[in-house]
Amino acid sequence: MNIEDFRDYCLAKPGTTEELPFDEDTLVFKVGGKMFALCSLSEYRKGIALKCNPVHAVVLREQYAQILPGYHMNKKHWNTVLPLAGLEPDFLKSLIDHSYTLVVANLPKALKPL
Repeated sequence: MNIEDFRDYCLAKPGTTEELPFDEDTLVFKVGGKMFALCSLSEYRKGIALKCNPVHAVVLREQYAQILPGYHMNKKHWNTVLPLAGLEPDFLKSLIDHSYTLVVANLPKALKPL
């Protein structure tokens, strides 16, 4: 999945915003003000960070060489996924969906997208 497809997929999620809160290179996708995905604009191939259920995160890392502990993130709750390293686009979309769903589930009712 290239960066344009990744961006389009994230932005299609209800209530999603995109920001550059850290610097001009780190693209962050949020729902309800909480991050669910981020990547480097200049080094997209090095990975996208996605939130993940801690138990599921470990299983994914054991099964896929393209899924690593979250780089510069809480490694218990975040994975870094190498988006150009041969993962099927539908599988990558399912990882994005999982991240988005986890974040939405923990939002106060008033902040949850319709």
